Amino acid sequence: MTDGGFGSKLVEFTREYARMPQSAMITVDEARTRILAGLHPMPAEIVALANAWNRVTAEPVLARLTQPPSDVSAMDGYALRAIDGGLRAALRVIGAAPAGHPFEGAVGTGQTVRLFTGSVVPAGADAILLQEDAERLGDTVVVTEAVVAGRHIRRAGQDFSKGDAVIAAGRRITARDVGLAAAANHPWLSVHRKPRVAILATGDEIAMPGEPIPSGGIVSSNSHALAALVRAMGGEPTVLPVAKDTTEAIAAVADQAGGFDLLVTTGGASVGDHDLVLSGLRTRGLVVDFWQVAMRPGKPLLFGQMGSVPVLGLPGNPVSAMVCAALFLLPALALMQGLPAGPPPTVSAILGAPVKANDRRADHLRATVTVDERGRVVVTPFPVQDSAMLRRLASADALVLRAPHAPALPAGAEVTVIRLDTSGI
Repeated sequence: MTDGGFGSKLVEFTREYARMPQSAMITVDEARTRILAGLHPMPAEIVALANAWNRVTAEPVLARLTQPPSDVSAMDGYALRAIDGGLRAALRVIGAAPAGHPFEGAVGTGQTVRLFTGSVVPAGADAILLQEDAERLGDTVVVTEAVVAGRHIRRAGQDFSKGDAVIAAGRRITARDVGLAAAANHPWLSVHRKPRVAILATGDEIAMPGEPIPSGGIVSSNSHALAALVRAMGGEPTVLPVAKDTTEAIAAVADQAGGFDLLVTTGGASVGDHDLVLSGLRTRGLVVDFWQVAMRPGKPLLFGQMGSVPVLGLPGNPVSAMVCAALFLLPALALMQGLPAGPPPTVSAILGAPVKANDRRADHLRATVTVDERGRVVVTPFPVQDSAMLRRLASADALVLRAPHAPALPAGAEVTVIRLDTSGI
């Protein structure tokens, strides 16, 4: 198609629309299932332990040593034989064993060795006398609290043994995991490569923040919001240049998506005369899996394959784009990193205001979250749910899920919600 006027655009779009499957809209669950079926985990790569935080393990992390390697003291005190540790017993101090400097000899009858937290328990000793339960007089220690055999001793391998799987495969690495891997003597870890995600916004009316805004235009928010979400979820986003509303422009920018693991488009996938993402990407080999989902907001959702690159087409309205990202892009990023992938986690809550009966599309009402005097989570949908109101989405704490044809509900009714304030969205 050339940029030769509105008439030629309309003719080509009409032909393109006629070539698309005209089946009924699919459900949210079916759309998510089909998206995940078209993706795969990224291959493994080796990274330094210092760079492993928030990455996902590609294989189990096996301990390379036993921790602790020997029986060690859990407290400052004295090592002795439990049989010698009765109340008011007097013991002779024969040495000291600071952490990292084990005592070379053995503890015999009536003897003790000064220990500190982490000190190796010397041979012959089976109990620890706490320093606060002892009176030291030169080389003599008097027991002021009888000892118990084995108390305050950390046994060899109490934490883990050599060969133990201390971190499972398919786990997002926390700061605690980094510490555990270090203790298990791993300077490097095998993790899934970060998914490289190209983000393409379309529209003659779109300007990037800080750029001159065309007459009747708007500032693009979707690219930056989606890039932040991808980065927060462990991916590597690249924002492509905004594509104008021509088949050629969209195709030319899409050419830059080669080598990425996923192309996410925003806008241009509806049925308007200037919604040309489908026709533009088809010139580059796009094969459509599905188009249109029975949901609100976010009906014009696209998924397909453009050569080796999966394509997820999100709506242009900012709220619709982010709701669809929560429902579809987040599970996709999880699967690509080797994590379990499925619907976002949900919780039950109490409505803080009535909601009307729903139509045939699954609805996702933006809502605030509070806790009432009985400790119940209360969600109150905003009275206006316009899909262009980004400020309201930013203020939302949750999405209230409304099934197709759900009946009207009064305030106080129980509903299912996706928490946005605790999911990183």
